[in-house]
Amino acid sequence: MRVRYSKWDGTQDPLGPDLSSGDILEAMSEELLSGQGADRALARLLRHGIHGKVSGLDALRARLRDRRRREQERLNLEGPLQEVQQRLEAILEAERRALSFRAEDDARLREQFLDSLPSDPAGAIGELKDYRFADPEAQRLFDELMGWLREQVMGSYFRQMAEGMSNLLPEQLSRFKDMLAELNGMIEARERGEAVDFEGFMRRFGDLFPENPRSLDELLEQMARRMAALSRLLASLSPEQRAELEALARGVLDDLDLAFEVDRLAGSLSGLFPEMPWEQPALAGGEEAIPMQATVEALERLSDYEDLDRSMRAEYAGASLEDVDEDRLRRTLGEDAVRDLRQLKEVERALERAGLVTRAGGRLEVTPRGARRLGERALIRVFEHLRKDREAAHDARQAGGLAEPTGATRPWRFGESGQIAVQRTVFNAVIRDGPSAHPRLLPQDFELVEAETRTEAATALLLDLSFSMPLRGHWVPAKRMALALHALIEGRYPHDSLYLVGFSDYARRMKPEDLAAAGWERVYGTNMQHAFNLAGRLLAQHTRATKQVIMVTDGEPTAHLMPGGDAFFSWPPVPETIHLTLAEAMRLARSGVTINVFMLEESTGLTRFMERLARLTNGRIFQTAGAGDGLGEFVIRDYVSRRAS
Repeated sequence: MRVRYSKWDGTQDPLGPDLSSGDILEAMSEELLSGQGADRALARLLRHGIHGKVSGLDALRARLRDRRRREQERLNLEGPLQEVQQRLEAILEAERRALSFRAEDDARLREQFLDSLPSDPAGAIGELKDYRFADPEAQRLFDELMGWLREQVMGSYFRQMAEGMSNLLPEQLSRFKDMLAELNGMIEARERGEAVDFEGFMRRFGDLFPENPRSLDELLEQMARRMAALSRLLASLSPEQRAELEALARGVLDDLDLAFEVDRLAGSLSGLFPEMPWEQPALAGGEEAIPMQATVEALERLSDYEDLDRSMRAEYAGASLEDVDEDRLRRTLGEDAVRDLRQLKEVERALERAGLVTRAGGRLEVTPRGARRLGERALIRVFEHLRKDREAAHDARQAGGLAEPTGATRPWRFGESGQIAVQRTVFNAVIRDGPSAHPRLLPQDFELVEAETRTEAATALLLDLSFSMPLRGHWVPAKRMALALHALIEGRYPHDSLYLVGFSDYARRMKPEDLAAAGWERVYGTNMQHAFNLAGRLLAQHTRATKQVIMVTDGEPTAHLMPGGDAFFSWPPVPETIHLTLAEAMRLARSGVTINVFMLEESTGLTRFMERLARLTNGRIFQTAGAGDGLGEFVIRDYVSRRAS
């Protein structure tokens, strides 16, 4: 087997070969059928993902929390000062050791100078800048410390711009100052409404920005995140420690003659990006001292974790997956997390491209095609639990209507009669004996023209939509069964007709997509009389068809229509409701309609009513209480077996 890899060009399926729009819709089906609506169903799928196929936002957030926790456990916010202090103490110890071996007065004066140094690193370093060390090794270490401090301070303000800052040539330092001055000038010019030449700026100074920003806003955002992280470090220290670190940084910037431009830039960025965590203290638990630049980088990563988690929680108005920054996610969790995010972003677009959902009035709704796909997936689940025997093959051979050729042939079996497929039969003989021999027809050569009996059946599915259905957990299985039956008839019996009728206080005709609509009516009443009446009017259009009613309910009739058309409700049911419901059912039976009732509960009143209904209409009652999703199996199996016979 050969595998070829190619660059992404936009034509590949971002969901991958193992995930289809049908899989996505099926993963949303429980929420859709429970009446939560397509928007909430999609939001839940985005949070939880699809097991084994797409990671959801909750999984990505869990990874972010784990990374954040580990970062905080390693981070020591006092580390920058500790490292400077440790390196400075090593330098002073080397110098004192060298002076101790000298007897001249100058050595004693030097010792007194060292003993009088300020206790804070910034003050001590300021005093030592003009000091000439007696020990050459101590002098070398101090020069290294000063170069290292320049790199650390500059790296803390400007990400990836500090390399080589320890030994800047005068012309390089001048160019860096010119860059900051021009950048500050562009910010102020844009605030005045003037045009800025960002492309020219990047041509002159682009080598100082390895991340290659594509716009001024992108460049400023990158720099703002860095400076905000530095402000968090300072805000996390005690007042004394903050003063020491600020003095240390100020001394370096003053030496480089950069303090003025850096202050201008920091002030502008904090105003341009106020949503960033300026001066928000951070939690940390590490003990190992780490340099200032590494500490700021860790705090910048912590800010990334926090921002990503906030955008993935989507707890603000107008939140969208488009708000999740892919570059930031790549930096924190890697390319696989970006791939998961892109798959999640593609989910709704994939459903819309497939015609399964649509946006109407700002709300996501399931289309008729989407409802049909839901039914097909539900039907597949039903047949997974049924044996694929002749019952499910729709292979009717008894006379029940005009037999039409299907275009296929099948081997003849002993005892069968039908039209011989002459060409196929002779072909089998020739292939067996060869072209040079005289073909002889043997029993195994014969094939018959396959035909299918076309009979018409009209069915009215009466679905109880009273409030007791969701209350008792029957809502989703009943809707799933209705969609599966609709898919079965559309796919296998296209000449048949199916009418969906929902009934609670009133009966009304429904479309398949209505079963996936948001919400439900919080009404009480089981108006079987109106449902039977509406079913009778719908089935009366099919004079030559085999007609049946399939009713799914969890309660006895508790409502009926009054002469004026209003619904009357009473619990327990009054005799008039029972009488009118049975009369409507008997009228159906006299018109040749078979009544099949699937009971979802086993209450005494319901059982007693159904026994009377069956006796008066010669109908059939099925007890499916506790069957759950098995309701679909009951109904589908019964429909197929009756249809085949």
